[in-house]
Amino acid sequence: MISHKHEVFIEVARLLSFTKASQSLFISQSAISKQVKALEEYYKTGLFERHGNSVSLTPAGKLLYQKLLVAKQLQQELHQEVQAINENFSPQVRMVLGASTTISLYIIPPVLSAYLQKNPNVQLTLKNRNSENILKALLDHEIDLGIVEGINKVSNVTYSPFMADEVIAVCSSKNPLKKQQLEVKDLYDIPLALRESGSGTLAVLEEALLKKNVKLMDLPIKIRLGGTEALKNFVRVDTCLSFLPRQAVKKELQSGELVEVKIQDLSVTRTFNFIQRKGTENNHPYKDFMQFTKRHYSKSA
Repeated sequence: MISHKHEVFIEVARLLSFTKASQSLFISQSAISKQVKALEEYYKTGLFERHGNSVSLTPAGKLLYQKLLVAKQLQQELHQEVQAINENFSPQVRMVLGASTTISLYIIPPVLSAYLQKNPNVQLTLKNRNSENILKALLDHEIDLGIVEGINKVSNVTYSPFMADEVIAVCSSKNPLKKQQLEVKDLYDIPLALRESGSGTLAVLEEALLKKNVKLMDLPIKIRLGGTEALKNFVRVDTCLSFLPRQAVKKELQSGELVEVKIQDLSVTRTFNFIQRKGTENNHPYKDFMQFTKRHYSKSA
């Protein structure tokens, strides 16, 4: 079993920050430093080079980190195989997930609650970023399982479909656009408020428009906002048209704060995907979490 000192080292090496590791592990920074110092004394060599507020791995640190990642994988496989033999074996598990904004805010919270009730030995951390940054976090070993919008193909990443979602055009209930039936060509004359670059919502919209021979850059984009909530709040009080996930605006559509604007012959749909680094697809409990999440939504569909 990987020792607590080594678990602490892995977190510091993964984040390259004693402060971030302290926040991630919920222990003091002095405790982090103490554990790392103990390892450096044990191995008789430095594991990190300090650069003010940041750190980098020494050659010995890089070697230890690479070997510990392998050991962690073997430990996960061992736990899974022992559980298959003896269901009473239930070790404490720490899972770090990453999900894009729409999923983090509107889709995954009920699943997390249900999963933790069934698996009290699991401690979960969910990182909320746009799809592009979730992919980066996965490749940087900051997370082991991500849920993103669409597919940005990377050779060493495995994609597994989760569920479908629709992106719709919406405007304020006070906006005259709410009474109109639009065509795609009308978008050239309507001010737009959209998500920031790297957003999965923006990417799927851009792809759908290209199929209609419309380039997003040619449209009158008045503002880009980083985050679905910020975009919703802006559109509520402005005259811009926006494109938002249906899952994200359910309450606002029901209350009448926002109104769906139909655009003839424009369909913007996307699939949410689980992403994992290749070779980790059978990692428990991530595999179990994926199966649980799919079952949860297939029952509620």
